[in-house]
Amino acid sequence: MSVNKIVSILAVLIALALSSGCAVNRATASQAPGTDLVRIKSFYVITQPNDKNNVDKLIQNQLGKMGYTAKVGPELTGGTYGTDATVRYTDKWMWDMTMYMLELTITLRNPANDFPIAQGNSYHTSLTRLSPEAMVEEVLINIFKTPKE
Repeated sequence: MSVNKIVSILAVLIALALSSGCAVNRATASQAPGTDLVRIKSFYVITQPNDKNNVDKLIQNQLGKMGYTAKVGPELTGGTYGTDATVRYTDKWMWDMTMYMLELTITLRNPANDFPIAQGNSYHTSLTRLSPEAMVEEVLINIFKTPKE
């Protein structure tokens, strides 16, 4: 085997090894046993105090596109949200040439007792990154299509 072929093969193997760790994605969703999401029509998205990317508004917009009513605001006391469910979210951002959303977790909760009734997660590294809007859409669609346990 010639030196050029060996160098070419090594270059390909090195490129594969370096890129394989960066191409990870995951999308999951689950519901609490006995949960019936069909009955839920209105949501209150609780704004995270450090949200500088308006993820709360993205969630509100996606819920609206899906035919639900959604309000956005700060956390309230005493379950006074006046909706069928509350929405809490955690977003993680990463830098790779630009800032991008690495992970998003959305949890639907019973407003009366804050019990989690459904949760979805989306995780996309740099090579499989999605826009924040697409990640919100992916998580919410997965939550609502998840079969009851």
